[in-house]
Amino acid sequence: MERFICIHAHCYQPPRENPWLETVERQDSAWPYHDWNQKITAECYAPNCAARILDDEDRIAEIVNNYSKISFNFGPTLLSWMEQNAPESYRCIIASDQESRKRYSGHGSAIAQAYNHMILPLANARDKYTQIKWGIRDFERRFGRFPEGMWLPETAVDIATLEILAKLGIKFTILAQGQAGRTRKPGGRSWRDVSGGRIDPTRAYLARLPYGGRINLFFYDGAISQAVAFEKLLDSGEQFSHRLQSGFSDDRLWPQFMHIATDGETYGHHHRYGDMALAYALHSIESQDGVRLTNYGEFLEKFPPTHEVQIIENTAWSCSHGVERWKSDCGCNSGRAGWNQMWRGPLRAALDDLRDRAAALYEKHAAGPLVDIWRARDDYIDVILDRSPESLWIFFEKHSRCRLQPQETVAVLQFLEMQRHAMLMYTSCGWFFDEISGLEASQVIQYSGRVIQLAKAATGEDLEPEFLKLLAEARSNIPEMGDGARIYEMFVKPAMVDLRNVAAHFAISALFEDAADGTPKFCYGIRIQDCRRFHSGQARLILGRITVTSHITRESGELAFAVIHIGDQVLHAGIYEFHDLEDYSAVVSEISSVFSAGDFPETLRRLDEEFEGLRYSLKSLFKDEQKRILDFILSKTLRDAETSYREVYRRHGPLLRFLKEMGQPVPDVLRITAEFVLNSDIKLALQGDPVDSPRLAMLMEMAKAEGIALEETGLNFAAGKSLARLMERLAQEPGNLELVQRANAQLTLLRMFPFPVNLWQAQNIFYSMVKKNLPLIEENAGPALPLWMERLLDLGDQLRVRVPRTERKAEVPIAS
Repeated sequence: MERFICIHAHCYQPPRENPWLETVERQDSAWPYHDWNQKITAECYAPNCAARILDDEDRIAEIVNNYSKISFNFGPTLLSWMEQNAPESYRCIIASDQESRKRYSGHGSAIAQAYNHMILPLANARDKYTQIKWGIRDFERRFGRFPEGMWLPETAVDIATLEILAKLGIKFTILAQGQAGRTRKPGGRSWRDVSGGRIDPTRAYLARLPYGGRINLFFYDGAISQAVAFEKLLDSGEQFSHRLQSGFSDDRLWPQFMHIATDGETYGHHHRYGDMALAYALHSIESQDGVRLTNYGEFLEKFPPTHEVQIIENTAWSCSHGVERWKSDCGCNSGRAGWNQMWRGPLRAALDDLRDRAAALYEKHAAGPLVDIWRARDDYIDVILDRSPESLWIFFEKHSRCRLQPQETVAVLQFLEMQRHAMLMYTSCGWFFDEISGLEASQVIQYSGRVIQLAKAATGEDLEPEFLKLLAEARSNIPEMGDGARIYEMFVKPAMVDLRNVAAHFAISALFEDAADGTPKFCYGIRIQDCRRFHSGQARLILGRITVTSHITRESGELAFAVIHIGDQVLHAGIYEFHDLEDYSAVVSEISSVFSAGDFPETLRRLDEEFEGLRYSLKSLFKDEQKRILDFILSKTLRDAETSYREVYRRHGPLLRFLKEMGQPVPDVLRITAEFVLNSDIKLALQGDPVDSPRLAMLMEMAKAEGIALEETGLNFAAGKSLARLMERLAQEPGNLELVQRANAQLTLLRMFPFPVNLWQAQNIFYSMVKKNLPLIEENAGPALPLWMERLLDLGDQLRVRVPRTERKAEVPIAS
């Protein structure tokens, strides 16, 4: 009997965007990466686009795209981030689906996901439908086809959800074995109880639904999936391959479909080198007779279900108590002693109440301008995916009763955004972990803050007091955090942004820029009407007028701004709504005269009076810009401090080396000084283009001689980037012998580091270059070929990439 294997990777990250800026801000815990999305992309999503298969000498024999051979889904909100911030990985994922169609009889390996990872059995009927509809539309826009399957968040399932999947054309979904209740052959009278994970996972099943629909279900092998995720099966690709095939049985007399499902992050983020284990296992399986890789769509076409199944409702793959993890203190947690999750129920109750009150406002106020408010919400995904004026025009042509005035358009968009955030606040991660003040729960509470703000802007009604009353029932495990209401006051309210905040951010940033060019700030457009700069000694003043427009709701306002910077962190800014050009000109003239005269106290008094109080400061900047401006302000102080460190090191470095040679303890002040100077100098050397190799070698020898601890994370990051820059130049000039020699020299230096340098990107470039250009260079290099080939082989050895010798007719000449 035929045997098939399919590995499914569920790739998802919690939405991390600031709800007011629609962008992910700096997350220091992800350093040296900007944020956790970027970190996990570097550790997992990107490596699986270029996974290594090693030869017997542990050299890279082949670099392969794992996604093209497995089944996978990416959360729509994650793909939205990747499209803008990790475009190479994004393009790889889209191309992988196209490649898999060629491999698997026209069936793409990508499947859709319900939009923002909401636990669908706990959602109301409208949200269920919209989440599935949005997931389908998002998939169609990205992958250019209708999805055959859909991943249900946490595989949480009920009959109502399956009904909607079937109604909207989804052919299958994937569940855990423990979610199956009973099976029978079609038309059979008796059902067989398979609860407790006893269903055979090696075939497809058909679920007949109460209202006449039907959907195919696959139940992944739980034991092997568990071993992959939690039992170190990925320590060996060969072991992984054998374990997958151990799921087959000679006793089964039908085509067997061995399939597993885990978080995609398992392959590289949770398990380092998991991408390589996956690549080796796939390669091993492909090399064998009697078993082949497939995906769900292809298997379903070739072998339709021969058995019916009934599910156990309100179950999920990550909670043995059904879906209780997302609404109660069920006992599922990360194991923090003394903590409970009694906050889960009150948090959901508060959000449910807010959702329903926001829906009532939507029904009351949006029914006037819109023909069908809920159909409009379902189609609003088209605007989310493309916020261009053309897309917006098409949307309103379809859904508005008549041509809307600008302010009516703003109000409708505010209502639709209110509905979007009312769904985002149910993202499953908010309940998954132990504490309501954690990042994930705080994020869903932020979405609730955006719902409240939009409701008030569109209707004037304040939903906050009642929400906070209910949220206060959600008690934190951390005494100083209090409860959900206090967390809202501490973290959500200060983060809220309106047009004035955006104007203040722009004004403060403009003070430190040579030219305020009106570059869009996050999801806001800035149009400069006037901008004037003044200097008085070290103090600076900027005054101006701008128009701020939200790209999301099209809300717009004309605002005047003033910022005064007296020195260091002493900065004050004010904003007021502009109405009269003559009044504005008079204010600018008066304040600039007082400032130019050096009367700063009077300047501050006038600014405070004219700009409705100087409410903004450096703390008002959004996180990324805040760091940039603070770095600028601190630059002189840091330069002075660095000069002092260097002087101490210059004068006392020989003493430090003498103490080291004598085996005497080095005073902390000398050790810290040396660590700062040498780590800084090594990083600067790596950032040079080209790298100053002799200086880098000297610095490394000094660090070794003085026993200096090198800062691994930062230097590893800088070294990898430096080498990748050089390899990119070599890829553009593959016949350039000098660049090959420089790359060899730099790699030799990097081996001096007391830790392995990340060569991933450099290896990818080299592998691609060799595969693409080696035959042509060999044909056209002429007398220089032996030396060039010798150096190229050396480079391959250092990068641990096998360089094959080939014979091939030249297609284009290669420059020497």
